[in-house]
Amino acid sequence: MSTARDDILAKIRQANGTAAASAADDFAVLPRNYRNAIAATLAERTELFVDRLVDYDAKVYRCREHDIAATVANALTMNGKKRVLVPKALSKDWLPHGFEFIVGDELSYAELNQSEGVLTGCSLGIAMTGTILLRHPREEGPRALTLIPDYHLCIVFARTLVDTVPEGIRKIRKAGAPAITTVSGPSATADIEMTRVKGVHGPRFLDVILVQD
Repeated sequence: MSTARDDILAKIRQANGTAAASAADDFAVLPRNYRNAIAATLAERTELFVDRLVDYDAKVYRCREHDIAATVANALTMNGKKRVLVPKALSKDWLPHGFEFIVGDELSYAELNQSEGVLTGCSLGIAMTGTILLRHPREEGPRALTLIPDYHLCIVFARTLVDTVPEGIRKIRKAGAPAITTVSGPSATADIEMTRVKGVHGPRFLDVILVQD
C-alpha cells in the first residue's frame, strides 16, 4: 500500500527524471563527506569522553573491571541511594552488598517514577560528544527503565568507546538494534524563556562508571 508521501516522492523523481525507486534508494545515494573518525588513541578517546561528560555536569568514576561492585557502592553512597532498579539480566558481579537492587523491567511508569534511580550497562560511548548509546538488550533493560527514574548510574567500558557519532550508529546498526536511546549528560532543556530546566526528557542526574583495562 502506497502512502501520500510515497506518491509525492514518486512524482518528484519522475519530474526530475531520476530512476530511484524508493526513499531507501534516495538515502543510499546521499553523499557522506562528514568526519567519521578523529584517529584518537584509546587513551585520548577516553579523556575526551570524560571531558565531555564532566562538561555536561555528569559525575565520572573510574575503575578496573574487578572493582565495578565497589565503585557502584561508592557512587550510590555518594548520592544517598539505597534501593536502585536494575535490568533483569544485569551482571550480579556488579552489585555490591548492602544495597537493595530491584528488577525494573516490568514495573509500571508510576513505580519507575517513584524509584531512587537505576543502574544499567550500555552498548557503547561516543568520545567526541560524550554520548552513551543504549540499544536495550536484556542487560540494559527497556527504554522506560532508563528514561523515567531521576537518577541513572551507567557502566561504560572504555574498550567500547568510538570517536564519532557516525561510528557509533554504524556499530549499533550492525547489532540489529530496533531502537536506541542516546544520553549526553543529565536531561535538560532551555526551550522555555531560555531558563535551563533539568529532567525534562530523562534523568536529572547522570553518573558514569568508566571501566578501564
